[in-house]
Amino acid sequence: MSHSTVQPSRSRDLDKLLLRPGNLVAPTFEPGTQLRDDLQEYVRILVVGAGGLGCELLKDLALSGFKNLEVIDMDRIEVSNLNRQFLFRLEDVGKPKAEVAAKRVMERVSGVNIVPHFCRIEDKELDFYNDFSIIVLGLDSIEARSYINAVACSFLEYDSDDNPREETIKPMVDGGTEGFKGHARVIMPGVTPCFECTIWLFPPQVKFPLCTLAETPRTPPHCIEYAHLIKWDEVHSGKDFDPDDPEHMTWVYTEAVKRAELFGIQGVTYSLTQGVVKNIIPAIASTNAIISAACALETLKIASGCSKTLSNYLTYNGVEGLHIKVTEFVKDKDCLVCGPGVLIELDTSVTLQKFIDMLEEHPKLFLSKASVTHLGKNLYMQAPPVLEEMTRSNLSLPLFELMGKVPKDVVHVTGITSQNDSKRSCLRKLRVVFKAIDGVTDMDMAGGA
Repeated sequence: MSHSTVQPSRSRDLDKLLLRPGNLVAPTFEPGTQLRDDLQEYVRILVVGAGGLGCELLKDLALSGFKNLEVIDMDRIEVSNLNRQFLFRLEDVGKPKAEVAAKRVMERVSGVNIVPHFCRIEDKELDFYNDFSIIVLGLDSIEARSYINAVACSFLEYDSDDNPREETIKPMVDGGTEGFKGHARVIMPGVTPCFECTIWLFPPQVKFPLCTLAETPRTPPHCIEYAHLIKWDEVHSGKDFDPDDPEHMTWVYTEAVKRAELFGIQGVTYSLTQGVVKNIIPAIASTNAIISAACALETLKIASGCSKTLSNYLTYNGVEGLHIKVTEFVKDKDCLVCGPGVLIELDTSVTLQKFIDMLEEHPKLFLSKASVTHLGKNLYMQAPPVLEEMTRSNLSLPLFELMGKVPKDVVHVTGITSQNDSKRSCLRKLRVVFKAIDGVTDMDMAGGA
């Protein structure tokens, strides 16, 4: 006597969340198969980073019913990645992480489509990021988080009462791990604190005395920082070090090895060089899995409204026993990134070059090497060289004319800012108001756009 076996639906567990009403759901939640189908068809998720946490995120999101995923990462697979970045194999060493991770998940989860992007996050135009419903971060550096945070906040618009317009809010879910510790957080620009609002949470990077680096190095990090902070400037006078450029990092590694050999110090590796220069702390597979699960669940809650989201910062500590805590941080009303934008008043005669020069001296911005965009149009770009050449002629023109003679509007500026003795790329939103224009009152100029 044979019995037919009924295969359980792949969305069985998901259906328990999406097909039934509940007490903790969002006001807009409407349970039913239509919601489940809409999530699969219309919601687009961008995963930033395809490392230890990124691999887990892609797997978890694909298994949570999301079918339209994209992933961006500029790194190639190294042997040292294989102990925790489970989508990669030995034969993948040297290949782009984003491409291999996307391929492996699509092989294992039918119906999901993952588009990989093997490039720097700064290489993408703002419109690229605006196409996604939710951005999920699996990054290992403060600088990269700050940049994506600024990009997401740049889409935010405020009404005349300085309240955020709901349709312009770009949700982010940020995960991070450090050994047996980790965090998951929900960022709703204009509503919850953004990354910049709480950047003080991160401890300052360890600084070594220059005299130790130059005269009495004792550890591998001393040799690496000598090559990074001292030798680089000696050899490449005036040229900025780019930690995301593999050639720059290889140069520092090579010089650090020479330094270590000179002083009989063992242990300088390329991976350690990256970790010291970029302040990367090795991750542990189990922590990545736990934090990824929390991030994937928050992403599902934001997309569907099936439950209230995290409020708004979860910490996990598995060092001694197990401790999980949720803390609600408060938005900084004066934040330069998620606020309405820095107000700048200009005469109509101010040229684009003069405007860029003013940004370096602005008491809140201190932006150097600035690139300027308005309504998606590049007014001036520092790089790549072909765009710099194409937009160079705009420098001598009045900004007022380049902006279409609009008395007040928002421009976006990308540049280098210096904080705590370190330089990093950032994106800022500026509310530009032109003086002495008919229809613009003194009150308009005082209050901004």
